Amino acid sequence: MQPRDLSEHEAYVPGRGAEEVARDLGVEPEDLIKLSSNENPHGPSPAAVEAIEAAAPTVNVYPKAAHTDLTDRIAGTWGLDAEQVWVSPGADGGIDYLSRAFLEPGDAALVPDPGFAYYSMSTRYHHGEVTTYPLEKSADFEQTAAGILAAYDGERIVHVTTPHNPTGSTISHDELRELAERVDDHTLVVVDEAYGEYAAGPSAIELLDEYDNLAVLRTFSKAYGLAGLRVGYAAVPAAWADAYAEVNTPFAANEVACRAAFAALDDDDHLELSVDTARWAREYYREELDAPTWPSGGNFVLCEVGDGAAVAAACQRRGVIVRDTASFGLPECIRISCGTHEETKDAVEIINEVVAETRAEASGP
Repeated sequence: MQPRDLSEHEAYVPGRGAEEVARDLGVEPEDLIKLSSNENPHGPSPAAVEAIEAAAPTVNVYPKAAHTDLTDRIAGTWGLDAEQVWVSPGADGGIDYLSRAFLEPGDAALVPDPGFAYYSMSTRYHHGEVTTYPLEKSADFEQTAAGILAAYDGERIVHVTTPHNPTGSTISHDELRELAERVDDHTLVVVDEAYGEYAAGPSAIELLDEYDNLAVLRTFSKAYGLAGLRVGYAAVPAAWADAYAEVNTPFAANEVACRAAFAALDDDDHLELSVDTARWAREYYREELDAPTWPSGGNFVLCEVGDGAAVAAACQRRGVIVRDTASFGLPECIRISCGTHEETKDAVEIINEVVAETRAEASGP
């Protein structure tokens, strides 16, 4: 007995966890600065923690009411009908729901390269094919409708990420409008805004009234600090919002996650602190790192260091965990998440030391 042919599938490569690295180094996790997974350094909202504690005694109950309450709360935030909000286990779940709704076996999805691996993974899980469009380092990873359309060949789904992971680049609403208007009638444009709270511009959710071939992904993992609970959503046009009932996994967004997300939406102070810290940190990186970086709309920066794997490994040995971006096709870079003020300053000092040493070794005697 064997599974189906999975030879074209790829395994997701996450950033290393602090506990895992601490065991390798023989230190305590709290002695490390973890800047590899774009997590919120301030943790979850205190209101969310209270909601988690309050929900714990009720986890014997399926989360129907909690799911409905969160759906209504999100819909009210964006001025949508409740049916337009597809609550999911993280943004990954939203990607899967849209793949289920739109992909027939053999259909193709167009994804960015470099980009988030799960777009391709979900497409292949649902028996689809994957094609790519390039984001060129020589053009500072600029995202334009023209650049995407140059690679477009009638794919059923086109994935766009703004802010983009791992580069931090963004795409404007004008470019999204052009893309939505120029793709074929059967093509869905999926705009992933997992890092949307950190960006300066408005959400593409505002475009849903104009285009029925657009969907927008959001998550509570990043700015809201709930990565461990796995809760997010897709916002979709009213024209086909009722498809959710046929494609969602029942009760996939659990009781605790839904209650925590609901509470987090009401904690404006925590959200403001999280966003302000990230915006400060990414500018500090750009000003203080002794290596080139790119402008970022997310809670991270991409930094060119020469040998990303060597720099990441050396930083890790000194207690700073960053992301080697070889898995994104950028072996010469690392991605550095935004930490607290103290974490960010300490990380810059260590990264600069490691980069200087690596350059000296590369240049030889």
